[in-house]
Amino acid sequence: MKRIALLICLVWGTALAAEKPNILFIITDDQGWGDIGYNNPNVYTPNLDKLAKAGAVFTQHYVMPQCTPSRIAAFTGRYPGRFGPNGLQATSKKVFPVGTKNVASVLKSAGYATYQCGKWHMGTTPADGPNHHGFDFSYGTLEGACGAYDHHYRGNKETWHRNLSFIPGAENGRHVTDLIAEEAIRIIQEKKTNPFFLYLAFTAPHTPLDERGTFVDQPTKLDPDKPGRWLNEDHINWFNDPEGKIQKEKDPEKRLFLAVVHHLDDAVGQVVKSLEESGQREKTLILFSSDNGPQVNWPGNAYPDDLKLTDFNQPIPFRGSKCDAYEGGIRVPGFANWPGTIKPQTISTPLHIVDWLPTAATLAGLPKKKCPRGDGSDISPLLLSTGTIPSRDLYWVWGGVKWALRDGDWKLVYCGKTPELSTWSLYNLTTDEREKVDVSQKNADVVKALHQKFLTQRTLDTF
Repeated sequence: MKRIALLICLVWGTALAAEKPNILFIITDDQGWGDIGYNNPNVYTPNLDKLAKAGAVFTQHYVMPQCTPSRIAAFTGRYPGRFGPNGLQATSKKVFPVGTKNVASVLKSAGYATYQCGKWHMGTTPADGPNHHGFDFSYGTLEGACGAYDHHYRGNKETWHRNLSFIPGAENGRHVTDLIAEEAIRIIQEKKTNPFFLYLAFTAPHTPLDERGTFVDQPTKLDPDKPGRWLNEDHINWFNDPEGKIQKEKDPEKRLFLAVVHHLDDAVGQVVKSLEESGQREKTLILFSSDNGPQVNWPGNAYPDDLKLTDFNQPIPFRGSKCDAYEGGIRVPGFANWPGTIKPQTISTPLHIVDWLPTAATLAGLPKKKCPRGDGSDISPLLLSTGTIPSRDLYWVWGGVKWALRDGDWKLVYCGKTPELSTWSLYNLTTDEREKVDVSQKNADVVKALHQKFLTQRTLDTF
């Protein structure tokens, strides 16, 4: 009888394991609300648009105002201030201790093979790298953005690695977007006995913007013989999409950015194709997001061949940009796709990237008691159209000087070091999503109530 019971348990356990989806987190870098086709018809992103159209599009999807804070939020399911001041803005410092529960360690405990590919930027030395935080494998840049072809951080810092060992020569001469995609494809195609979790973080379309096509030895620069045109632009695929959208853009800097986005979109398409060819597409959940709002301006000279750029993103309908607590800095493209499980839909409920961990844990079959307690909500009832999620506050802090809290339609915003009650601005996002009209004076009771909720959130931070 004991043998029969054991056999039943083994068969049942195998069946459960087989039902667990592969989980793919795709995070892009500095891709603003308007820098994707389904939000802006002037942008050529057919692969991302196809995924969004076939899945659940989040019209009010939030992240933190900058890269490291957003990655902490996605990875741990907690607001970055919970771990102290280091993670409140982009940093090379350690942002949370080894042993912190996170999406990789949680899914690993559920039997997943775990992989990280691309940008890490949550502790940029090998001692703080992904393999110490639940990943079986890691590859890419430990730092933030890196050179598109030399793969160093800000010109000379070694950062390009495989499993925390720096790669001799840093695979120079290949575009960073291609390398990240190719490694992801290799991971997807290798034989596995368990479902996988892949954290795929592209460095694009973060600066430096550099698209040389086959002219690898000729850095991206304006053609001295053709004003307003890039050198070799007519012969580089990424500047010439089949629909001609990029070439319709007259501003060369915007055109360069659109080329980088086109390249990124093609890389995502290649990754999805590998899922299809390996027979894993129907059992793979994809969650997509950018990490913050658009950069807009860039001074250049931080990397070799790094161009100064002005107003190079696509326009957005919101106030603010990267590093702002206004909507433009924190509301970004986001969607979920899982063929046959998540039906095509639009979700207007305010969501946050801290929701990704509890949602992934639930869809992986983890009981709630094994999911770490955090700031996010399990949004699977929305994705699967089986229910709603409880109302909750959303909370932002950047650098200790920009603050915001959203409760329903109301949003409280402040910029400065001492966020006292009288210093906040209040906006109703239902009637004023561009945050043009401060209504704090007419709604003192709302300000007071939201400020109290802000104080409660701040007591949970450790800075």
